[in-house]
Amino acid sequence: MGFDKKTNTLLSSKSSLDVLIEKCGGCAVVDGGFATQLEKHGALINDPLWSALCLIKQPHLIKKVHMEYLEAGADILVSSSYQATIPGFLSRGLSMEESETLLKRSVNLAVEARDKFWDAAKNVPGNRYNRALVAASIGSYGAYLADGSEYSGDFGPDVTLEKLKDFHRRRLQILVEAGPDLLAFETIPNKIEAQACVELLEEEDVKIPSWICFGCVDGENAPSGESLMEILDVINKSEKVSAVGINCAPPQFMESLICKLRELTEKKIIVYPNSGEIWDGKAKKWLPSPCFDDDTFQLSARRWRELGANLIGGCCRTTPCTIQAVSNILKD
Repeated sequence: MGFDKKTNTLLSSKSSLDVLIEKCGGCAVVDGGFATQLEKHGALINDPLWSALCLIKQPHLIKKVHMEYLEAGADILVSSSYQATIPGFLSRGLSMEESETLLKRSVNLAVEARDKFWDAAKNVPGNRYNRALVAASIGSYGAYLADGSEYSGDFGPDVTLEKLKDFHRRRLQILVEAGPDLLAFETIPNKIEAQACVELLEEEDVKIPSWICFGCVDGENAPSGESLMEILDVINKSEKVSAVGINCAPPQFMESLICKLRELTEKKIIVYPNSGEIWDGKAKKWLPSPCFDDDTFQLSARRWRELGANLIGGCCRTTPCTIQAVSNILKD
């Protein structure tokens, strides 16, 4: 908290994320499934780069999906960089410069979509939109491996804390340089990678807010089997992390997980589950399982907010229709 000598008033120390959540009445809307929507528009992403492949071949589709989520009422856009990594791009024959340009492009596309949408929407009488924030996505090391290990936390015996920091560092630097409003560490499966994320934020002295989200396969613990208490013990010590939560887990887990998170942290709570379908990371396909339709997702979102969630959205297999339903109930 600073002091403005000219006006003799205290300067707010609230982050852009805090301000948005407050403006939204305590709970803001995050966007939904990205690859799901890209495929609907004809993108072919059955590839180790997954949706990041569109940064190379079809960037216009990325911008189109961002616009669809803004129209649906998303207050936060998550960039298309979840599976975009420098080693991944280098393995496809791209240069270091080209790889870094693609990472920056992921943020730029989201910012361009946000600015274009807001320029048109802000002057419309009675509109219920907010000027969205752009979150630069940083996926787990397991997402780069493309072997499903982001859902197990088993990176192998040779993966150390320093190796994880080395893997994430340059990507984090490039994404921050691109000018997002915040960082989104997504589908983190274990304590060691959470520790790497926290230490990197400190070492790089990142000034923008961030959130760290975990997967969950049993409704109680991180995918590695480590307890949320163990992992939050690391995160709660960092002032660089503004929010913590769960993504890409079944929606039926959210109520109990929100309650548990509320007991374990004073940070903002974020949840953006998938539709309920289960991804087989090795077979590279979705397995039949109980799903939430948009109406059920909408009713659940209201309950999640009541339990203490401050940010609610969707992950894999959710769509702009899902986010429209969530926005309608949260902004009613």
